[in-house]
Amino acid sequence: MPTSADLPQATFASKVEVAGDKVSVTREVDGGLETLSLSLPAVITSDLRLNEPRYVTLPNIMKAKKKQLDTVSPADLGVDVAPRLKTLKVAEPPKRGAGIKVPDVATLVDKLKNEARVI
Repeated sequence: MPTSADLPQATFASKVEVAGDKVSVTREVDGGLETLSLSLPAVITSDLRLNEPRYVTLPNIMKAKKKQLDTVSPADLGVDVAPRLKTLKVAEPPKRGAGIKVPDVATLVDKLKNEARVI
């Protein structure tokens, strides 16, 4: 199975059409609309305009309260959730010193040349 880095990608999709092993993705760009054609499998991220939201009704809320909830563990799905990263140390960055005010540009240039040695 290829990793997501090896797959074609389309971001901010506002319209997605699948046809066989190809997908056509339309996205909004500054100059108008851009349509991309990708082969599947692909990574596609969506824009808010992709779908019309469905609003829940009171009768459906009442029906949902009566539904049974099945609890599934990662092991039931064959997923290994063992940590693969180990944090060795966490430290705050060093505190920044207070800045200084200079009276004019000549003093600023002098400090940048002689003290900071950046120019």
